[in-house]
Amino acid sequence: MSIQFKPITLEDKELITSYTMPANYSNCDFSFANMCSWRFLYDSEFAIVDDFLVIRFKIEDKTRPAYMMPVGDGDLKQILHKMEIDSRELGHPLLLLGITPYARLKLEEALPGEFHYIPERDYFDYIYLREDLVNLTGKKYQAKRNHINRFKKEYRYEYMPITPELVPECLALEKKWYKANQTEEDEEELSYERRSITYALNHFNELGLTGGAICHNHQIIAFSFGRPINHNTFGVHIEKADTQYEGVYAVINQEFASHLPEQYMYINREEDLGIEGLRKAKLSYQPIILLEKSATVKRTPLKANQHEQPERTDKGVVADVLS
Repeated sequence: MSIQFKPITLEDKELITSYTMPANYSNCDFSFANMCSWRFLYDSEFAIVDDFLVIRFKIEDKTRPAYMMPVGDGDLKQILHKMEIDSRELGHPLLLLGITPYARLKLEEALPGEFHYIPERDYFDYIYLREDLVNLTGKKYQAKRNHINRFKKEYRYEYMPITPELVPECLALEKKWYKANQTEEDEEELSYERRSITYALNHFNELGLTGGAICHNHQIIAFSFGRPINHNTFGVHIEKADTQYEGVYAVINQEFASHLPEQYMYINREEDLGIEGLRKAKLSYQPIILLEKSATVKRTPLKANQHEQPERTDKGVVADVLS
């Protein structure tokens, strides 16, 4: 019998985070806010099976199931077997996305040599030491300090935590940013992001988000928000600013990091999606970890008495991942 999944909703926050927060998975995919605010695009679902949290979503125009690394303390080999049955019943080999080196180690302990890993550079996460983003110490951050000092010299500003009262102003700034940055090439992707941001801001407290904004002349000119991914890593999900204020991105970055609780030693600023300018910007902050994430497919099919689909070659399975 396949796993009984249910759609991820706001009401599932405590249950899902009871698994993700104590875990050692620090990739942005495990942020409850990301799961919930992007559900419209991936039909994300979850199940609790044998004391594991299992996340399933759909890719390739919602035609193919994919799974995240199961999170829990039970028999990993057994839950992977159940996930494979579930995927095969939907017509596909088991595909795991966002598999980090730590997750890969766990998979190999459970089923050595049975998975094929394909690193996806565009989806590697950028993880920084919180104290580095706050203090910007050393020659490598000289340019960042110069931007911030120039901004502070030219503009008087106030840092404010995001509250429900500030949400309309944040949405107005996002709309302004969208109009200034949208092109035909990325219109669809930015439209998806707008929908995710709007959902997140309108359900700010329910998602457990923390955010901050830069206010100049009684107007929001930058904002950022995110939520904890696990017990020591905070995920920054969104950062938007009015670029006519030079240096404002460096200011909101530093201010937001400095206002986060000190228990979060690491800050995950997510992927660059292969966007050249975004990659350059994220690298310029000197990540302490460039967190590798791989598409991972089960090499060996189930046996006939285990709901096997027609046998496929390993080459065919890998081709499915790359398609």
